[in-house]
Amino acid sequence: MKPTISVVVPVYNEQENLEALFARLTRALDAFGKPYEILFTNDGSRDNSGVLLRDFHRQRPREVRVIDFNGNFGQHMAIMAAFERVRGEVVVTLDADLQNPPEEIPKLLAAYAAGHDVIGGYRKDRQDTFFRRIASRFINAFRARITHIRMRDQGCMLRAYSRRVVDLIVSTQETSTFIPALAYSYAANPTEVEVEHAARAAGTSKYSLYKLIRLNFDLMTGFSIVPLQLFTLFGMVLSVFSGLFVVYLFIRRLIIGPEAEGVFTLFAILYFLVAVGILGLGIIGEYIGRIYQEVRRRPRFVIREVVEKLDG
Repeated sequence: MKPTISVVVPVYNEQENLEALFARLTRALDAFGKPYEILFTNDGSRDNSGVLLRDFHRQRPREVRVIDFNGNFGQHMAIMAAFERVRGEVVVTLDADLQNPPEEIPKLLAAYAAGHDVIGGYRKDRQDTFFRRIASRFINAFRARITHIRMRDQGCMLRAYSRRVVDLIVSTQETSTFIPALAYSYAANPTEVEVEHAARAAGTSKYSLYKLIRLNFDLMTGFSIVPLQLFTLFGMVLSVFSGLFVVYLFIRRLIIGPEAEGVFTLFAILYFLVAVGILGLGIIGEYIGRIYQEVRRRPRFVIREVVEKLDG
């Protein structure tokens, strides 16, 4: 029987959480009463996660499918690989760390039944550190201004998508992307629902500060050229002020004569302009780097094995 619901779970070194996740997830989906499938993508885990996922397939061969990467390609590529193979009418994404309870999935499915094609969860009473909550709030606001994509909580991966939106996401073939933002750009009737949030049950977060920064660079450069436009505008304004300053120095020299007291001021201005130039090179470099990744046309991920039992 073809499943109605597909649940996609990317997994990377989550052996401490998987058994509890599987028990709670299957219980929640069984209670919903519609045929479903669960696609686990093992994103190059170095612990016992792969063995546990195969055991889940043996327990529930018709509901559980396992995609096994031969290396670590990242959370969004793990989701993308599953998107290419889902069979359900509605696709739900869920992290494996149990911070988003599987029992919240019916809220997303109710919004889908109401006619929404992209449903994003936003976390109630976030159980994260103070620094992470503040940083997330700032990044959400900054990203919304840059990309004009309105998401209340971009870090929450408990989301649901219609099959039409998932097919559009798969068709993009982008080397690096941010799936929730891409989905919102294709959505006809998106919405957000409040979901519970729990502290991580076990293990540690796989997103370091560097990975979070990289993710947001990819988000901004992948969905907007506003950073380039802002830098161009800033450069034009700076050029005008620089020209006026040169005129001022020339007139001052004619009236007062040559002087040495302004050398340090000129050095400070020079250092500022050098810093601005380096910033501009960095922004341009981000866009050139994205172009370089795309034109190489290398595989976005490499699948070692797909463990599944399809109806024949």
